[in-house]
Amino acid sequence: MTYSIIGSGKVGSALARQFARSGIPVGVANTRGSQSLTALVNDLGELITAQSLAEALGADIVILAIPFNAHREIGQKLSDWDNRIVIDAMNTYGVSPEELGDQASTDVVARAFVAAKVVKTFNQLPAALLAKDPAQEGGRRVMFVWGRDQDANTRVTKLVDQLGFAPLSLGTIEEGGKLLGLGGALILQNIIKYQ
Repeated sequence: MTYSIIGSGKVGSALARQFARSGIPVGVANTRGSQSLTALVNDLGELITAQSLAEALGADIVILAIPFNAHREIGQKLSDWDNRIVIDAMNTYGVSPEELGDQASTDVVARAFVAAKVVKTFNQLPAALLAKDPAQEGGRRVMFVWGRDQDANTRVTKLVDQLGFAPLSLGTIEEGGKLLGLGGALILQNIIKYQ
């Protein structure tokens, strides 16, 4: 299984840090080119590889850690995502409700990634908290996972667990969206699960 993170800002860097800490190789790419990632790669070590955007798109699981409005441009890079898993780690800050219509933001993302299996996770914690070791106070920080494809959800749940978080499935896009959308009961919750 190969992984890539598209985006090297606060969220992308936080996720790269979790991959490095967990001993899982990951490629990182952005629209500025692989040379702009030198400091991040040097800081995090040999498991983190700077990639071109084209290389990153070839991973089995691609994580979107970019501003929401940039997802369409990335989705259009491939005409067919061929059942590849795309993790939507984005939030819709600054996006008007009219832009989304009556759809969950993850469904809007899925329309731009033809034939991909889109799963939502890694978006509910602030980047500074996302970068910290998920093991805390004898427990593990909870990371919510939800999407429309059960197999993709299962594979992403396994990755979340490997990264040290306590994965918690919220089911479908509708169910997860209600709980973690604006005004949802779980928004910005930092939950620790104890064994």
